[in-house]
Amino acid sequence: MPSGSGWKTPVAMQPGRGGYVTGRSANFRPMSWLEDPFNQTTNMSTPALDPKVVLDIDPFLKTEIPGIIQRHNLFRSWKDTIEQHEGGYDNFTKGYNKFGFNIGSNEEVVYREWAPNAKEAYLIGEFNDWDRSSHPMTRNEFGVWEITVPPKSAGGCAIPHDSKLKISMVLPSGERIERLPVWIKRVTQDLNMSPVYDARFWNPPASEKYKFKNTRPPPVKSARIYEAHIGISTPEQRVGTYKEFTRDVLPRIKKLGYNVIQLMAIVEHAYYASFGYQVTNFFAASSRYGHPEDLKELIDTAHGMGLTVLLDIVHSHACKNVLDGLNEFDGTDHLYFHEGGKGRHDLWDSRLFNYGSHEVLRFLMSNLRFWMEEYRFDGFRFDGVTSMMYLHHGIGTGFSGGYHEYFGDTADNEAIVYLMLANDAMHSLYPSCITIAEDVSGMPLLCKRAEQGGVGFDYRLSMAIPDMWIKLLKHKPDDQWEIGNIVFTLTNRRHGEKSIAYCESHDQALVGDKTIAFWLMDKEMYTHMSDLSPMTPIIARGLSLHKMIRLLTHALGGEGYLNFEGNEFGHPEWLDFPREGNNNSFQYARRQWNVLDDDLLRYKYLNEFDVAMNHTEEKYGWLNSPQAYVSLKHEGDKVIVFERADLLFIFNFHPTQSYTDYRVGVEQAGEYKVVLSSDEKKYGGFDNINVGSKYSTTPMRWNERNNFLQVYIPSRTCLVLGQY
Repeated sequence: MPSGSGWKTPVAMQPGRGGYVTGRSANFRPMSWLEDPFNQTTNMSTPALDPKVVLDIDPFLKTEIPGIIQRHNLFRSWKDTIEQHEGGYDNFTKGYNKFGFNIGSNEEVVYREWAPNAKEAYLIGEFNDWDRSSHPMTRNEFGVWEITVPPKSAGGCAIPHDSKLKISMVLPSGERIERLPVWIKRVTQDLNMSPVYDARFWNPPASEKYKFKNTRPPPVKSARIYEAHIGISTPEQRVGTYKEFTRDVLPRIKKLGYNVIQLMAIVEHAYYASFGYQVTNFFAASSRYGHPEDLKELIDTAHGMGLTVLLDIVHSHACKNVLDGLNEFDGTDHLYFHEGGKGRHDLWDSRLFNYGSHEVLRFLMSNLRFWMEEYRFDGFRFDGVTSMMYLHHGIGTGFSGGYHEYFGDTADNEAIVYLMLANDAMHSLYPSCITIAEDVSGMPLLCKRAEQGGVGFDYRLSMAIPDMWIKLLKHKPDDQWEIGNIVFTLTNRRHGEKSIAYCESHDQALVGDKTIAFWLMDKEMYTHMSDLSPMTPIIARGLSLHKMIRLLTHALGGEGYLNFEGNEFGHPEWLDFPREGNNNSFQYARRQWNVLDDDLLRYKYLNEFDVAMNHTEEKYGWLNSPQAYVSLKHEGDKVIVFERADLLFIFNFHPTQSYTDYRVGVEQAGEYKVVLSSDEKKYGGFDNINVGSKYSTTPMRWNERNNFLQVYIPSRTCLVLGQY
């Protein structure tokens, strides 16, 4: 490649089936750490893992130390390769400055693409009337094609802004194929013409480029996450926009007291109903919602409000589309993906990345860096991590908790090491970056740094919690709820690894399931949610348990909390994207903010409790405090009592029994007051609690605590007490 191109010639080359790739090829397999002396500590600059560090975290990992060291040495090998031959993380993760379209100071356009199987390549588009021979590209020894399009003679870029283009390639067989550039930053779809995307050259004039005004918020101590989808964020039956979300939804999120937004379905995906999980174009922000500059404005505005913004990133698989995706980009099925069956996900009907390929690592890690740099996201929620970490992808496999399930022959160390590199790189480049793993397996060390033998995430999603709540609501009346099992599920997490608790996310809102509010109140939500109608037993129960479930999960379940948009006020109905099966209707693909804004409807009570819950957490910081001490989980009384962040939480789940002068243990002596009660009228309660009351402790041990106090606890009510 010409000097000054930014390309670094690697030291080692490995032959790939479609040509040559830099560093490790798609077919390269490192030997076992037991067999390969290069994978021992003496030959690598990245420090070796000290097994004692792992055992200090969890002594039960002793039998798995060889497997943990094996994957850590593979991580070290890759990190050393990146440091020595690619200029380190900073350079390696800026692949978007080398590949795709880049505009020079004189308005020349340099386009590069990795397509080792192609024998000829041409840049075509509206700028050259789709002429398949006028703009040939040249190939280097590594299978990278390049062309420089000079500026117009009169000055200015020769490729018009937002014009369509493609790459046209001739294969060894003589077949000509045309694809969308892999690193393209904008694609559009006209469903009246075709479901296939068009690639667009995004180069707006300076006057139209968004200029960021705000810095990133300070690091989050207590993560209160609002999970949102731009397209459904309008009450109208259509796709919402970035600008509408900025104007209408961001102020709601701020008022609710959430400090983190997790945006779904941003990365471009061909099928709207996939919820963003069938990605076709990894560097393109979805054009359904507006222009790239609109998304930048959204994130910058959120930062100005003090809100951290996370991107739901899908690196676990890719859409199998050929004409507008990565699949068969250069005519082979193994460029970015594993070859054959290993490269296909049977359940998702999608393609699986080859995480052992040097260029795939460049692509994926650069993708993360791009969203952090270009749009100023603050971190990521990694989707489908379980599918990545195991060769069986979690299909038909249960996890009993035996450690052999995590580090044995079923572990996909190449994928795990990619996650280690991704986390290590992002945290090195952006110390305040937040990463969250969606994992159902319970992988040990998932949220420990690489130097501790871990995968490097900041948080894991506590996915057992929503499953528990839905099973209870679906199968058992609340007088049969097992209090001990509820507490166990909420507190059953790996020591020293932070988790995000939630009662429901987008998964529980989808058609075929029900939200918690809908499980509780069902059809009466249509007829008895008005303050002008009587408070029926079903509505009273629903409002009470909705508040209790959310606060109990918030306060006891983790070190972070997540809510899917609309669930804070008990959004009616389910979520169903337009598709053939529902006549492409948007009826259930929207958020009905109007029911919340109608002051005559009872949705406002749930919303106000959510506000109070989040603001109380902001004041006392229980999410950033050590795990709660549970002093009581009484099956007969249906009462749960615990302390966290110097607060005393009391929950009475009994459907009919209220308790007068109920004795609860507390460690700290003194006078206590009510700081939050679900029974207040403004939260849809009955005002049976005098929020101005004082509670004085008695110095006598009770339930393993040094003091006790006595309180009145109405049925289906929760109280939070704090010291004066």
